[in-house]
Amino acid sequence: MRRSAARWAVGAAVAALVATGCGGGDGGRATDGSGVLSASWTDPQNPLEPANTNEVQGGKVLDMIFRGLKKYDPRTAAAENVLADSIETTDQRTFRIRLKDGWTFGNGEKVTSASFIDAWNYAALVTNKQINASFFRYVEGYDKVHPESGKPAAQKLSGLTRQDDLNFTVELNQKFSTWPDTLGYAAFMPLPRVFFTDHAAWLRKPVGNGPYRVESYTKGQGMQLRAWDGYKGGDAAVNGGVDLKVYTDNNTAYTDLQAGNLDLVDDVPAAQLKNVRADLDGRYLNTPAGIIQTLAFPLYDKAWSGEDSEKLRQGISMAINRKQITRKIFQNTRIPARDWTSPVLGAEGGFDDTLCGRVCEYDPARARQLVKEGGGLPGGTMRITYNADSGSHRDWVDAVCNSINNALGKDDACVGDPVGTFADFRNQIVGRQMKNPFRAGWQMDYPLIQNFLQPLYYTGASSNDAHFSDPRFDRLIDRANAESDRAKAVDTFKEAERILPQQVPAIALWYQNGSAGWSQRLSGVALNPFSVPVFNQIKVG
Repeated sequence: MRRSAARWAVGAAVAALVATGCGGGDGGRATDGSGVLSASWTDPQNPLEPANTNEVQGGKVLDMIFRGLKKYDPRTAAAENVLADSIETTDQRTFRIRLKDGWTFGNGEKVTSASFIDAWNYAALVTNKQINASFFRYVEGYDKVHPESGKPAAQKLSGLTRQDDLNFTVELNQKFSTWPDTLGYAAFMPLPRVFFTDHAAWLRKPVGNGPYRVESYTKGQGMQLRAWDGYKGGDAAVNGGVDLKVYTDNNTAYTDLQAGNLDLVDDVPAAQLKNVRADLDGRYLNTPAGIIQTLAFPLYDKAWSGEDSEKLRQGISMAINRKQITRKIFQNTRIPARDWTSPVLGAEGGFDDTLCGRVCEYDPARARQLVKEGGGLPGGTMRITYNADSGSHRDWVDAVCNSINNALGKDDACVGDPVGTFADFRNQIVGRQMKNPFRAGWQMDYPLIQNFLQPLYYTGASSNDAHFSDPRFDRLIDRANAESDRAKAVDTFKEAERILPQQVPAIALWYQNGSAGWSQRLSGVALNPFSVPVFNQIKVG
């Protein structure tokens, strides 16, 4: 999924919301831990269709209101069965899935094999224009329902076959040994019939099968979620619910937290990192997460993809002093990037801190030489586009530009280019309107090296915002996916990743930790390896 969002917001718009007090809702005064907590949020880019959400804020809600075949352990990120009773294969290509009985959606409808098959067919069909359609590219028949022409020859994936209410099979178009581990991602969630029969009503108030239900949502203000008594899973909410409040500035959210008008902020502003532990009397977490911050290039623009342009991109990367920026701006809560994945994968999972090599090292002299050999900065000045509804983005973009200016010996070699909101920012990216490098943070969807590479750099992939295309990279990704031996698969993925420092479709900047600060009303606060609060475990009172 997930595009690492701006993460927050409300200036004046929050005033009416915070007037109800820090707890929010009728459970705010509970003393048994079952009260309602309030947390900062940003409006998602799109309505909350599981297959049309690939950014953090929308994904945060989907993780609360849905459960799929698998979910990821909040401590280890290991994929564990939830609705799946078993997923079996003898050839890494045909998978037999058996569901647990007794699960229902919030409207009482039973979750069956059709709930998955219908949802996956909807997600893959090109005319439904779902951002995450490419996650189904390995299911047999995808080329018929999602052709490049945009005119489908079929309406359903031929690789999905229903046996009965609790059993179905999935036939892939190639071997993919780790495919079951991807099934905790939101795109693979089941959907109730009302999603199809009254789509508009479902979008206004989504119905899922997770530990929370949506009570109300007002764009620009927030969403109210409440614990669902009918939830069948073993991770039911211990609190009464969560009020997500929209902020356009995470500094405002942090101020509201200090003032007692907000319970939880899960993106502490960079400017507050020096003082956060003292400000909150120790109620602060900073933990490793599967997140990397990058600068992506619009390779569909000839200014950034012409002859020798890879040298230009390499030179810009070497003009960035990552160590200085992560120390001064982020107080060492970020780690300078050495590859395009994340340390949370570990060496066995594919993390390799030697892979980027010189391209990720600060070397002003070499940077100047490469930029010159690459034809110079298009127009003489490079703008870095970012969403302005997070104060921290401006801080680090300005620092990156200062570093580039110093390295290249030109005061206006780089300037920041803010876009008002995350939604507008993402819409410009999806619409291929970017003319300069842009912020492109990535939060893993599942803990596989494949997820850091294929969605972002495979030709035509769902989050390939740079529109990078390299046939050798694609072939290596396909070969790695087909490898039944996990260690060999990881080695092949790393071979594909070695193309990135040669081509630099995106500059690897730093690995981002998850952070959170909370009020005295909360206990049991933790972040999962995706940097998202484990909301169902938080006690309020």
